[in-house]
Amino acid sequence: MTAEMIVQNGNGFRIESPVTMATVSQLIAEGDVLFNPGEVTVDFGNVKEVDSSAVSLMLNWLREGNKHGCQFRFANLPENLKSLAALYGVLELISPS
Repeated sequence: MTAEMIVQNGNGFRIESPVTMATVSQLIAEGDVLFNPGEVTVDFGNVKEVDSSAVSLMLNWLREGNKHGCQFRFANLPENLKSLAALYGVLELISPS
């Protein structure tokens, strides 16, 4: 059995795995728990490894969340993820502050 990669953390959720090409399919599958109306916080504080698929995943969650009436807030983004998002010109979308 595979361990859960998305864990409920109080009123939000915490990612408990790398966010890479190797894990993104499972994160998408588990991501259904995120789509609740209202504000949804996803904490990346435990994420130690990312690649460009992390940016794609976050944009997908933003798009799908919009369809379900939820607004995503991503917390504790690793610096390398912020750098990738800045490179792709989408940092303001995933980390508006």
